[in-house]
Amino acid sequence: MRNLTAIFMATGFIIMTGCAGTINRLSSDEAAQGWELLFDGKNMDNWRLYNSEGTGTWHIEKGCLAADGTGSDSSGYIITRKEYASFDLDFDWKIAPGGNSGVIYHVVESDRFPTPYLTGPEYQLIDDEGYADPLEEWQKAGADYAMYLPDPAKKKLNPAGEWNNSRILFDNGHVEYWLNGEKIIEFEAWTPEWFELKNSGKWASAPEYGLASSGHICLQDHGYRVWFRNLKIKELPKKESKPVSLFNGVDLTGWTVYGTERWYVEDSLLVCESGPEKKYGYLATDKYYKDFDLSADFRQISDGNSGIFFRSVVDGTRVSGWQVEVAPQGHDTGGIYESYGRGWLVQIPDEKQDILRPGEWNTMRIKVVGPEVTTWLNGIEMVHLTDSIIGKAHGRIALQIHEGEGIKVQWKNLVIQSL
Repeated sequence: MRNLTAIFMATGFIIMTGCAGTINRLSSDEAAQGWELLFDGKNMDNWRLYNSEGTGTWHIEKGCLAADGTGSDSSGYIITRKEYASFDLDFDWKIAPGGNSGVIYHVVESDRFPTPYLTGPEYQLIDDEGYADPLEEWQKAGADYAMYLPDPAKKKLNPAGEWNNSRILFDNGHVEYWLNGEKIIEFEAWTPEWFELKNSGKWASAPEYGLASSGHICLQDHGYRVWFRNLKIKELPKKESKPVSLFNGVDLTGWTVYGTERWYVEDSLLVCESGPEKKYGYLATDKYYKDFDLSADFRQISDGNSGIFFRSVVDGTRVSGWQVEVAPQGHDTGGIYESYGRGWLVQIPDEKQDILRPGEWNTMRIKVVGPEVTTWLNGIEMVHLTDSIIGKAHGRIALQIHEGEGIKVQWKNLVIQSL
C-alpha cells in the first residue's frame, strides 16, 4: 500500500506541477519563421466554446490550458476563434490516467453539426495502457481517429501523467502526424483511398466528415483531465491550383445523387430530368469548395427550373446553402437564393431577364471569394454580393432539379478553379 501511495503521489505531483518553467514562448527564430502562439499561458483570448462563447470546462492551470474533465461526447469542446487552412501545428500534451481527448482540425462551426468531430479529422490523445475499455488500433494515441493508424515501430508514447509532444502538418492536402519527434502517419487527403476509408468505416454515417479544406482547431474535454502547453502554429501558403473538370463526360464519378429524380449521362452530356416522384433532387460534389471560380454550360430542354448551389450541405433532399438560380426566362437566372432563412438575397432586374437564351446553350460563371459572390450569364455580370454569413460557410457544389414535372436540363463543361 505504501508503494502504491508513493506512486500515486508522484504521478499527482507530475500532473499538477508539470507546467512550471519556461513555456508558451516563441524563440526569435520561430517568430521570424511565422510561428504564432495559440496560448500564452496567461489568457484564453484565442479560444471559445464550439457554437458558443465562453470557455466552459477549460481554464488556465499553472501556465497550462487545462480541461477539468467534466466534458462529454456532446460538450466540452473549445475552438480557435480563427480558421486555418494549411498549417503546421505543434503542441505538448499530457493526460490523466485512463484519460481520453483529442485535437480536431478543419472544424466547420454550424448548428447543423452538434459536435466538431462530425466535420473535423482528429489526432487521437488517449491513455493506451490505462483506458478502461479495450481499444481498437484506430482508437489509440496518435491515430487519425477511425482512419489512419500510426507506425508502431516509430510510435514512442510516454505514459499518462507525462508530457508528450505532437505535431499536425496539413499542407494543401498532404498530412503528417508526429509524436515525440517521429513521423508516425503520412497520407494525402481526398484521394480515392481516403474516400474509401471514410465511406467504409465509422464516418460512413457522417457525410460531411473531413471535407473542409479550412476550419477551426478544436481541443476536446471528453470527460477526463487533459493539459496542453506550447501550442503554436505556422500558417502555410496555399499552392496555386489549376482549373479541373467536375464532370468526366462518362459517368457520375465525383458526385453523389440525393433524392429520386433522374441524373444520367447521355451523349457525353450530364442530364437532370424529373423522376416519377416529381420532387426536389440534387447532384452534389463529393468534395467541398470554399473559394472558387466555376463555369458551367447548360441547356434547358423543357421547363428548365434548376440551379447551382455553392458552399452547401445536403441531407436527403434538404439543402442548406445558397443557390445561383437557373430557371425559365423571366425568373431570375443568375440571382442568388438562400435555401433556409432569408430566401432571395438578390434578384435580377427586368432589363437583364432576356440575357438567358431559352432552348440554347448558356454559360453560367460563379466566383466566390470569402464573403463575395459574383455571377455572370453569357459573359454579362448579373450579381455582385457581399454577405458575411456566406463568408463563414463551407460546403459542396450541387446541381438542383426543382420539384414538379417535365423538367429536363443538360449540362457540360463544368470547370472549377480553387482560389
